[in-house]
Amino acid sequence: MATILSWNVNGLRSVISKGAFDAVVRRRPDVICLQEVKAREDQVGQVLKRLPHQYFAATRKPGYAGTAVLSRTPALSWTEGMNHSVSDDEGRVVTVEYPTLYVVSVYVPNSQRGLPRLPFRLRWDRSFRSYVSTLSAKKPVAFCGDLNVAHEEIDIARPRDNRMNAGFTDQERRSFSRLLGAGFIDTFRALHDEGERYTWWSLASRARERNIGWRIDYACISEVLLPRLRQAWIIDSIIGSDHCPVGIELDGDL
Repeated sequence: MATILSWNVNGLRSVISKGAFDAVVRRRPDVICLQEVKAREDQVGQVLKRLPHQYFAATRKPGYAGTAVLSRTPALSWTEGMNHSVSDDEGRVVTVEYPTLYVVSVYVPNSQRGLPRLPFRLRWDRSFRSYVSTLSAKKPVAFCGDLNVAHEEIDIARPRDNRMNAGFTDQERRSFSRLLGAGFIDTFRALHDEGERYTWWSLASRARERNIGWRIDYACISEVLLPRLRQAWIIDSIIGSDHCPVGIELDGDL
């Protein structure tokens, strides 16, 4: 079995200082995809002894964005970015190649309050869809991370109140549908149909305590990997960030 977890840590150095990785390590993952690391590798050193192979995509802007993959086994190859100027200076994508699949850690841009960045976000989405589709033509893909969109009304606690807010606009939701339509599966929804399962809660108004949240963190796989999918989780018991980890278990090795 291969276990892949993903977590928007909202500051890797902060999560490390809180000791928040202990609960993650107990799940013995083979790979952890991280988003919003807000740090370079040389600022954090060896993050987890169990996952000694570290692949970071840093941003030019200190303390902003950034992604990483921590791995139990070394990669065949790895790359930062998508070879596209719309993304690569923000450290939003890192891709690690294994014998049976690519693992991509991704942090999709937020359209921001008032939607000033929505046009950029939609261009970014098109580039990412093209990128993972190209990868998937070579080898199956698992892309995991903060996609900054609640796809359907079941994925958000208050859909009526948030209609056309950043992360729940019609345009972003359609864009995510097109991404899935390009040959990918939302693993959690493939195995679970219940509501009130979220991955992000506002830090204000005790939102997490009251479970007023959004499901915006995903583990998606190429359709060809579906027969290998055994489990898909939202691990909302793990704290340390305003997001919680998500993950999947696949038959076979990476």
